[in-house]
Amino acid sequence: MQTVQSEVYQKIEEAKLLPLYTATNLDYLDRLEEILLTSQLPIVEVTFRSELAETAIKKLAKSGKLMVGAGTVRTLTQAKAAIKNGAKFIVSPAVIPEVIEYSLAQGIPVFPGTATPSEIQQAVDYGIHIVKFFPADIYGGLKAIKALSGPFYDVKFLPTGGIDEINVLDYLNHPQVIAVGGSFILSETSLKQDDGVTASQHLNELIETIKGKSFMISG
Repeated sequence: MQTVQSEVYQKIEEAKLLPLYTATNLDYLDRLEEILLTSQLPIVEVTFRSELAETAIKKLAKSGKLMVGAGTVRTLTQAKAAIKNGAKFIVSPAVIPEVIEYSLAQGIPVFPGTATPSEIQQAVDYGIHIVKFFPADIYGGLKAIKALSGPFYDVKFLPTGGIDEINVLDYLNHPQVIAVGGSFILSETSLKQDDGVTASQHLNELIETIKGKSFMISG
Protein backbone atom coordinates (compact mmCIF):
# COMPACT_ATOMS: atom_id res chain seq x y z
CA MET A 1 0.00 0.00 0.00
CA GLN A 2 1.37 3.41 -0.98
CA THR A 3 2.11 5.70 1.97
CA VAL A 4 1.27 9.39 2.06
CA GLN A 5 4.98 10.12 1.92
CA SER A 6 5.68 8.04 -1.18
CA GLU A 7 2.51 9.38 -2.84
CA VAL A 8 3.61 12.98 -2.26
CA TYR A 9 7.13 12.35 -3.54
CA GLN A 10 5.78 10.61 -6.63
CA LYS A 11 3.25 13.37 -7.34
CA ILE A 12 5.82 16.14 -7.01
CA GLU A 13 8.40 14.36 -9.14
CA GLU A 14 5.83 13.69 -11.84
CA ALA A 15 4.52 17.27 -11.78
CA LYS A 16 7.97 18.90 -11.88
CA LEU A 17 6.22 22.16 -10.95
CA LEU A 18 5.02 23.04 -7.43
CA PRO A 19 2.89 26.21 -7.39
CA LEU A 20 3.38 28.35 -4.28
CA TYR A 21 0.10 30.08 -3.55
CA THR A 22 -0.60 32.82 -1.00
CA ALA A 23 -4.30 33.36 -0.37
CA THR A 24 -5.46 36.86 0.49
CA ASN A 25 -8.97 36.35 -0.90
CA LEU A 26 -10.80 33.05 -0.61
CA ASP A 27 -13.02 33.88 -3.59
CA TYR A 28 -10.30 32.80 -6.01
CA LEU A 29 -9.80 29.29 -4.64
CA ASP A 30 -12.40 27.70 -6.90
CA ARG A 31 -10.69 29.26 -9.91
CA LEU A 32 -7.32 28.04 -8.66
CA GLU A 33 -8.60 24.49 -8.31
CA GLU A 34 -10.27 24.55 -11.71
CA ILE A 35 -7.16 25.78 -13.52
CA LEU A 36 -4.86 23.30 -11.80
CA LEU A 37 -7.17 20.38 -12.58
CA THR A 38 -7.75 21.47 -16.18
CA SER A 39 -4.00 21.76 -16.65
CA GLN A 40 -3.50 18.34 -15.04
CA LEU A 41 -1.29 19.77 -12.31
CA PRO A 42 -3.28 18.65 -9.25
CA ILE A 43 -0.90 19.92 -6.59
CA VAL A 44 -0.41 23.19 -4.72
CA GLU A 45 1.53 24.56 -1.76
CA VAL A 46 -0.50 27.12 0.22
CA THR A 47 1.86 29.39 2.14
CA PHE A 48 1.47 30.69 5.66
CA ARG A 49 2.17 34.20 4.40
CA SER A 50 -1.37 35.36 5.10
CA GLU A 51 -3.94 34.91 7.83
CA LEU A 52 -6.13 32.95 5.42
CA ALA A 53 -3.67 30.09 4.97
CA GLU A 54 -5.39 27.70 7.35
CA THR A 55 -8.84 28.31 5.85
CA ALA A 56 -7.51 28.07 2.30
CA ILE A 57 -5.84 24.73 3.00
CA LYS A 58 -9.06 23.38 4.51
CA LYS A 59 -11.19 24.56 1.58
CA LEU A 60 -8.84 23.22 -1.11
CA ALA A 61 -8.25 19.91 0.66
CA LYS A 62 -11.97 19.29 1.26
CA SER A 63 -12.81 18.22 -2.28
CA GLY A 64 -9.90 15.78 -2.38
CA LYS A 65 -9.17 16.70 -5.98
CA LEU A 66 -5.87 18.44 -5.27
CA MET A 67 -2.88 17.33 -3.25
CA VAL A 68 -2.60 20.31 -0.92
CA GLY A 69 0.51 21.13 1.08
CA ALA A 70 1.42 23.93 3.46
CA GLY A 71 4.37 26.23 2.87
CA THR A 72 6.29 28.81 4.91
CA VAL A 73 5.57 26.69 7.98
CA ARG A 74 7.74 28.18 10.71
CA THR A 75 6.09 27.02 13.93
CA LEU A 76 4.68 23.88 15.50
CA THR A 77 1.31 25.64 15.76
CA GLN A 78 1.24 26.21 12.01
CA ALA A 79 2.27 22.62 11.30
CA LYS A 80 -0.50 21.28 13.53
CA ALA A 81 -3.10 23.58 11.95
CA ALA A 82 -2.01 22.67 8.43
CA ILE A 83 -2.14 18.92 8.98
CA LYS A 84 -5.42 19.17 10.90
CA ASN A 85 -6.98 20.92 7.92
CA GLY A 86 -5.82 18.43 5.34
CA ALA A 87 -2.28 19.35 4.31
CA LYS A 88 -0.51 16.30 2.86
CA PHE A 89 2.97 17.78 3.04
CA ILE A 90 4.82 20.53 4.89
CA VAL A 91 7.41 22.93 3.48
CA SER A 92 9.51 25.15 5.72
CA PRO A 93 11.91 28.00 4.92
CA ALA A 94 14.51 26.56 7.32
CA VAL A 95 15.38 23.47 9.33
CA ILE A 96 12.93 23.71 12.24
CA PRO A 97 13.23 20.67 14.53
CA GLU A 98 9.79 20.85 16.14
CA VAL A 99 8.08 21.17 12.75
CA ILE A 100 10.08 18.29 11.29
CA GLU A 101 9.57 16.00 14.27
CA TYR A 102 5.83 16.62 14.49
CA SER A 103 5.24 16.18 10.77
CA LEU A 104 7.22 12.95 10.59
CA ALA A 105 5.39 11.63 13.66
CA GLN A 106 2.12 12.20 11.80
CA GLY A 107 3.42 10.38 8.73
CA ILE A 108 3.45 13.63 6.76
CA PRO A 109 6.47 14.37 4.54
CA VAL A 110 8.30 17.58 5.29
CA PHE A 111 10.65 19.56 3.08
CA PRO A 112 12.89 21.74 5.27
CA GLY A 113 14.52 24.79 3.74
CA THR A 114 18.28 24.38 3.37
CA ALA A 115 21.11 26.37 1.80
CA THR A 116 24.30 25.02 3.39
CA PRO A 117 25.94 21.61 3.85
CA SER A 118 25.26 21.77 7.60
CA GLU A 119 21.54 22.33 7.06
CA ILE A 120 21.31 19.55 4.51
CA GLN A 121 23.06 17.20 6.90
CA GLN A 122 20.62 18.16 9.65
CA ALA A 123 17.78 17.12 7.37
CA VAL A 124 19.50 13.86 6.46
CA ASP A 125 19.94 13.11 10.16
CA TYR A 126 16.14 13.11 10.38
CA GLY A 127 15.98 10.62 7.54
CA ILE A 128 14.92 13.30 5.04
CA HIS A 129 16.44 12.94 1.58
CA ILE A 130 14.44 15.57 -0.32
CA VAL A 131 15.04 19.13 0.82
CA LYS A 132 13.95 22.56 -0.21
CA PHE A 133 16.83 24.69 -1.50
CA PHE A 134 15.95 28.28 -0.64
CA PRO A 135 16.43 30.98 -1.70
CA ALA A 136 18.05 29.31 -4.69
CA ASP A 137 19.15 32.42 -6.55
CA ILE A 138 20.75 34.04 -3.50
CA TYR A 139 22.66 30.91 -2.46
CA GLY A 140 24.24 30.07 -5.79
CA GLY A 141 21.37 28.60 -7.78
CA LEU A 142 22.08 25.63 -10.00
CA LYS A 143 25.84 26.01 -9.56
CA ALA A 144 25.43 25.49 -5.81
CA ILE A 145 23.14 22.51 -6.30
CA LYS A 146 25.71 20.89 -8.58
CA ALA A 147 28.41 21.38 -5.94
CA LEU A 148 26.23 20.14 -3.08
CA SER A 149 25.15 17.09 -5.07
CA GLY A 150 28.67 15.70 -4.84
CA PRO A 151 28.85 15.00 -1.11
CA PHE A 152 25.07 14.73 -0.84
CA TYR A 153 24.67 12.25 -3.68
CA ASP A 154 21.70 10.67 -1.86
CA VAL A 155 19.73 13.93 -1.55
CA LYS A 156 17.28 15.49 -4.00
CA PHE A 157 16.50 19.18 -4.13
CA LEU A 158 13.32 21.21 -4.49
CA PRO A 159 14.66 24.68 -5.32
CA THR A 160 12.59 27.84 -5.01
CA GLY A 161 13.48 31.51 -5.25
CA GLY A 162 14.62 33.20 -8.44
CA ILE A 163 13.35 30.44 -10.70
CA ASP A 164 11.32 31.53 -13.69
CA GLU A 165 10.30 30.63 -17.24
CA ILE A 166 13.82 31.37 -18.47
CA ASN A 167 15.83 29.04 -16.23
CA VAL A 168 13.25 26.42 -15.20
CA LEU A 169 14.55 23.80 -17.64
CA ASP A 170 18.14 24.33 -16.52
CA TYR A 171 17.13 23.38 -12.98
CA LEU A 172 14.92 20.47 -14.00
CA ASN A 173 17.66 19.00 -16.16
CA HIS A 174 19.80 18.37 -13.08
CA PRO A 175 19.35 14.73 -11.96
CA GLN A 176 19.00 15.64 -8.28
CA VAL A 177 16.34 18.30 -8.75
CA ILE A 178 13.01 16.58 -8.13
CA ALA A 179 10.92 19.65 -9.09
CA VAL A 180 10.92 23.44 -8.81
CA GLY A 181 8.59 25.63 -6.82
CA GLY A 182 7.50 29.22 -7.03
CA SER A 183 4.71 31.74 -7.35
CA PHE A 184 5.79 32.29 -10.96
CA ILE A 185 3.86 29.12 -11.78
CA LEU A 186 0.48 30.40 -10.60
CA SER A 187 -0.48 33.16 -8.17
CA GLU A 188 -3.54 34.89 -6.81
CA THR A 189 -2.50 38.06 -8.61
CA SER A 190 -2.55 36.27 -11.94
CA LEU A 191 -5.92 34.66 -11.16
CA LYS A 192 -7.48 38.09 -10.62
CA GLN A 193 -6.78 39.13 -14.20
CA ASP A 194 -9.30 38.38 -16.98
CA ASP A 195 -10.99 35.60 -15.00
CA GLY A 196 -7.76 33.64 -14.91
CA VAL A 197 -7.49 33.23 -18.68
CA THR A 198 -3.94 34.56 -18.84
CA ALA A 199 -2.95 32.58 -15.75
CA SER A 200 -4.27 29.39 -17.33
CA GLN A 201 -2.46 30.06 -20.61
CA HIS A 202 0.77 30.80 -18.75
CA LEU A 203 0.53 27.59 -16.76
CA ASN A 204 -0.18 25.53 -19.85
CA GLU A 205 2.78 27.10 -21.62
CA LEU A 206 5.02 26.18 -18.68
CA ILE A 207 3.74 22.63 -18.71
CA GLU A 208 4.25 22.38 -22.47
CA THR A 209 7.80 23.68 -22.00
CA ILE A 210 8.70 20.75 -19.78
CA LYS A 211 6.36 18.18 -21.32
CA GLY A 212 8.12 15.55 -23.32
CA LYS A 213 11.54 16.55 -22.01
CA SER A 214 13.69 13.64 -21.01
CA PHE A 215 14.91 14.62 -17.58
CA MET A 216 17.77 12.86 -15.90
CA ILE A 217 16.70 10.83 -12.90
CA SER A 218 19.19 10.06 -10.16
CA GLY A 219 19.30 6.55 -8.86
